[in-house]
Amino acid sequence: MPGAHAVVLVLATIVAGIGVGGALSHTDSRTVGSEVAAPTTTTVSTTVPRPTVVPLAAITSASAGVVDVNATLGYQSARSSGSGMALTSDGEILTNNHVIEGATSISVTDTANGQTYPATVVGYGVASDVAVIQLQGAAGLATVSVGTSPAQVGDPVVAVGNAGGAGGRPASARGRVTALGQSISAADALSGASEQLEGLIETNAAVVAGYSGGPLIDAYGRVVGMDTAASTGYVLGADATQGYAIPIARARQVEDQILAGRSSSEVHVGPTAFLGVVVASYGDSVAGGASDVVVTVAPRSPADQAGVFPGATITAVDGALTASPAALAADLLADRPGQQVSLAWRDAGGGDHTALVTLGSGPPQ
Repeated sequence: MPGAHAVVLVLATIVAGIGVGGALSHTDSRTVGSEVAAPTTTTVSTTVPRPTVVPLAAITSASAGVVDVNATLGYQSARSSGSGMALTSDGEILTNNHVIEGATSISVTDTANGQTYPATVVGYGVASDVAVIQLQGAAGLATVSVGTSPAQVGDPVVAVGNAGGAGGRPASARGRVTALGQSISAADALSGASEQLEGLIETNAAVVAGYSGGPLIDAYGRVVGMDTAASTGYVLGADATQGYAIPIARARQVEDQILAGRSSSEVHVGPTAFLGVVVASYGDSVAGGASDVVVTVAPRSPADQAGVFPGATITAVDGALTASPAALAADLLADRPGQQVSLAWRDAGGGDHTALVTLGSGPPQ
């Protein structure tokens, strides 16, 4: 109720001066004749009850900073839809890496002003599932308010996002924080590749496909986590019956590293090196343990120009054996567009080949 909310705000203002959860002591000394009576002390508790619900006004305020992120996955003939959070008025957007993974183009619609902007990838963390993208030509965007206090079990929260990739006004799902520090397995519906996500906030809010990259907000409308459910091409494991979010402090750490331009084994900054093959592992190792069987080769890509054909097996990059698709991806993630590498492969007939190829610029991993 508005009245009750106002009382809480007043109490918070009062408590701010003396420390949350402390006690306000009032000492009353009285003089009786020439004697001073013993002081009497009255202790008044100033503990502010924790909110039990997220007000509609907080949801409305947070929703203004939510954007729809739509990615075209040109090499997979697919599209991905998710959400993002505007961190600056000129279009710095925080989202999940799996929302923009494999994107050959990205468009972002600001749900507050209805305008759609092209976006470029600034950087991303594969293991952390965090990405930063930048809108082109954006100005005056509403932004989200990022919380500084971590979520606690029992806190009321609301997940906000682009439910089902439908676009338009953001949807919201109420719930509570049910656990912290959780681990889940998630899989890409297109490639089948899976990853383990750790240290997540668990909530019983009904987080669905399309919420990925959107905010999990507290009772004050502040972002405490980034929804990490499923985009339209990304699904949680069969045992995942709750909603999950990356703690916002962790996501902001990755963002800070990206904006500082500090690439590492965990974080990639800038354009992604591109070989131009889609590979799959069939479990049968060849040539020193390699099992990356080429499924498709992008036309006019470095691999295509080197003479790699579907059915070939990539055996090494710069002398390093590629024992799995993940190993090949990690090798390329450490390289840069324009860099020359030595590529070794075995064709479907068993012939071995090597070539010096110049890596192109391609979609984020």
